[in-house]
Amino acid sequence: MLVGRRMTHPVITINPETSMEEALNLMQREHIRRIPVVNKHGALVGIITEMQLLKASPSDATTLSKFEMSDLMNKVKIESLMTKNVITVNEDTLIEEAARIMVDKKIGGLPVVQGEKVVGIITETDLFKVFMEAMGARKPGIQVSTVVSDEPGKIAELSKAIFDAGGNIVSLGTFMGPDSESAEVTLKVDGVSEVMLLKAIEPFVERVLEMRQTHLV
Repeated sequence: MLVGRRMTHPVITINPETSMEEALNLMQREHIRRIPVVNKHGALVGIITEMQLLKASPSDATTLSKFEMSDLMNKVKIESLMTKNVITVNEDTLIEEAARIMVDKKIGGLPVVQGEKVVGIITETDLFKVFMEAMGARKPGIQVSTVVSDEPGKIAELSKAIFDAGGNIVSLGTFMGPDSESAEVTLKVDGVSEVMLLKAIEPFVERVLEMRQTHLV
């Protein structure tokens, strides 16, 4: 899956001359936590986050009045606070590569660019939605987590066993196992009882970690 299919677009942007107060008000109004900063030509020049703005804001313990605080925050421009060396991706970046970059760099969002122009933004919220869909979170069924040997054909065997038992695989995810020779496979299955599902998969797994019926909330 590519970033272009899951990014938020059109993206809200601001310019370097935007004040702190304007930027904070915009974030609160739009329920966002980061905004790309673009110049008058629409080229990306930085990014500002809610955390950066809050850290730069006057403390609650300040002796300034509400009006003085507002005046001060209106004088401070985003250009002096924004991150200028922005890590970006493009629309053809794999979604898992974007996720890896965010984890490795400890950031919550990446502007998506085409040349120098910002065409979208991919955030941790977008990734959570992808993960939720991949795990079938909005669909009822039996969720079962298993440990299988990490060798070719094991998932195919598991899938066939579930199909032969009358089950339908709603979602399937593979994760790192407890050691280098195994993998954790988590499935959501409908159309079959827990007893029948367990009987079907036991010959093809090293062990069943958990099994539970999930329902829509």
